[in-house]
Amino acid sequence: MRSDIVKRGVERAPHRALLRSLGCTERDLEQPFVGIINSFSEVIPGHIHLRAIAEAVKSGVRSAGGTPFEVNTIGVCDGIAMGHLGMKYSLPSRELIADSVEIVAQAHAFDALVFIPNCDKIVPGMLMAAVRLNIPSIFISGGPMLAGRFWSGDELRAVDVNTVFTAVGKVAAGEISERELKELEAVACPGCGSCAGMFTANTMNCLTEALGMALPGNGTIPAVDARRIGLAKEAGRQIMELLAKGICPGNIITKDSIQNAFVVDMALGGSTNSVLHLMAIAYEAGIDFPLSEVNEISEKTPHLAKISPAGGYHVEDLDLAGGISAVLWRLMSRLNLEVKTVSGESLAENLAAMEPVVKDEKIIRPLSHPHSLTGGLTILFGNLAPEGAVVKSAAVAPEMLSHRGAARVFDSEEEATRAILGGSIEPGLVMVIRYEGPKGGPGMREMLGPTALLSGMGLDDKVALITDGRFSGATRGAAIGHVSPEASSRGPIAALRDGDMVRIDIPNHKIDVELTDEEIKGRLSELPEFEPKIKTGYLKRYAERVTSASKGAVFER
Repeated sequence: MRSDIVKRGVERAPHRALLRSLGCTERDLEQPFVGIINSFSEVIPGHIHLRAIAEAVKSGVRSAGGTPFEVNTIGVCDGIAMGHLGMKYSLPSRELIADSVEIVAQAHAFDALVFIPNCDKIVPGMLMAAVRLNIPSIFISGGPMLAGRFWSGDELRAVDVNTVFTAVGKVAAGEISERELKELEAVACPGCGSCAGMFTANTMNCLTEALGMALPGNGTIPAVDARRIGLAKEAGRQIMELLAKGICPGNIITKDSIQNAFVVDMALGGSTNSVLHLMAIAYEAGIDFPLSEVNEISEKTPHLAKISPAGGYHVEDLDLAGGISAVLWRLMSRLNLEVKTVSGESLAENLAAMEPVVKDEKIIRPLSHPHSLTGGLTILFGNLAPEGAVVKSAAVAPEMLSHRGAARVFDSEEEATRAILGGSIEPGLVMVIRYEGPKGGPGMREMLGPTALLSGMGLDDKVALITDGRFSGATRGAAIGHVSPEASSRGPIAALRDGDMVRIDIPNHKIDVELTDEEIKGRLSELPEFEPKIKTGYLKRYAERVTSASKGAVFER
């Protein structure tokens, strides 16, 4: 056992003395040490209940002959961090989470790991750590939040946090009152769990299941459902099976399984951030996965489920319709079925044993009647984004799939937000928000505020928004993010000026500005040297090491 290095031999008597001070018995010391990597937090709705998940996991580990030790990581609630300095720390927290797991797992010589994430950067950060460490590992998330219920006139509507963000724009447009907003605010998030739509957190939890790193149900069983506790116990028991069989993340996370995750992502119309995170996980695993391959997958994958913000259903509805297992079953002809999973069996064997059924074809459509023949995410290339940009095409109005408009350029999210609230954004424009990338932000913050305001003001089907930063998984409309190279690295987006004509062609994967290469090069040569916005602390160090969004915004090795 790896843990023998801290508990075997005469020279380890001091180590055993310290372990005994924790209450370890002789039997505990003889058993494998299992690290329970919990991201419990009292400030993140998706994590407030994770103590109960951890207790269930530990119960499962003990019942299968392991000795569990619970440790913690940090976490950021993207919703609470949105729209202010705090959002600059969200994506950078992913690297700290991965590093902190590596440190605690190596320092204490754990034999195996059970990861308990739930929200946006915590899931990919832990997945990056799992492939980096490559010791037996399994994931059990905290599960999705239930949708809220809100009376709008005589209609009882299902709502979520994105409904509230959008309602702020409706207040600004005079469509609803501040009193109505307050009533909505009180019911939109009814309890614990990751926000109820197919936003980044739930996208990544679903994709963890599709990757094979979590048991069936991980992505969709609601946080408050008793099945979630049962799944946590089973994850604790199953980690001991993985340890006994020597099955590690490197056996599970392969190019084939990442392709499977992208196939499911396309079918679900998941968050644009999933591209950033899956690329980062591939990088950690040493897998070469060019961004252009994402479009190849999208072209072959129909969009089967429209979950909020793309549609009116929520993750609890997807669960009732059969969950990710039903989506996988429906997509079998497009998946690599021989990949290993944490069940100890292949994906094909899992599906054969389960015989999953789609229980509601309005939620998970058949292949013969998809929402669209191609996937819900699209990678765009062109002279404005030579290394690529990402759009959640599933949430773009049909009339905006192809668009030509004059640029209105802003050098920060705050400038853009003031312009929207000031009523100066006219239909047909292409808003450009730059210097918000991994280095330029720094931290590549999400910008749900501007997109939600545009949506609430009825402009999301009339105005395009382009940025080298990120958008929330809750974003809808022609919102194109991750433009690479970013402005701070002298990418073409830095050359844009008000009035430049921008052409967006999502069906053909194109994004261009009507300038020649010489004009772009000439403008870039006139720019002053980029001045970092933050010059102290972690964000300074982060900006110095982080790479392009096209590479997953990982650190340089």
